[in-house]
Amino acid sequence: MRSMLTIRRAWDLIVATSTYWWLEAAAHAQQWPAPYARSHQEVGGGRIVGYIVIGILLFILIWIIATYNAFVRLKNYCREAWAGIDTELRRRYDLIPNLVEVVKGYAKHEREVLEAVIQARARAVANQGRPTSQAADENQLVQALERLLLLVENYPQLRANEQFLALQRELVNTEDRIQAARRFYNANVRELNTRIQVFPSNIIASLFGFTPEEFFDVAELHVRQAPEVKMS
Repeated sequence: MRSMLTIRRAWDLIVATSTYWWLEAAAHAQQWPAPYARSHQEVGGGRIVGYIVIGILLFILIWIIATYNAFVRLKNYCREAWAGIDTELRRRYDLIPNLVEVVKGYAKHEREVLEAVIQARARAVANQGRPTSQAADENQLVQALERLLLLVENYPQLRANEQFLALQRELVNTEDRIQAARRFYNANVRELNTRIQVFPSNIIASLFGFTPEEFFDVAELHVRQAPEVKMS
């Protein structure tokens, strides 16, 4: 609503200024008696000045609208990109319980490591805050998962388990998707924040209340690639 009122005020200013210049030109053309009237060239010059002023004001209005729409598009891109990150994170959340259950079947006594993963996952799932807040919980989850995967190295039978290998491959694929979504989101945030900070678009950002978005910086989970079995 505030944005529409601001654009309306800008348009009213252009209309008022245009009307003023038209009336001014007409007054100069008619206010003097014939012997003292200005030449047609002078009147034409005044009209040209009026057209130039109108053109400048129209250009400013078009620039305001274009810049405002660019901010709206970038905001929407950031929201869509964040939704992509959220989808991939939930994909990883869904894998973790199955991974924990498989590891538990071979390493029940490693309760501390398993519980750390479960608790870190619960905190990450529950966090619906800002990107920096979610990134902090995601980093804790990544650390817990890396300890779990390091533990797996001590159990050859577990590493050879078909279900674990399938989960491991899915975890690798999910991690790649998370990092791709993160890069896409951060690229949109970077472009939005740059426009908000640089002149003259920062004037429009301040006028319409566009604020910078937060980057999503989360550590990459390093998963050992599961070996592919090739049939000869």
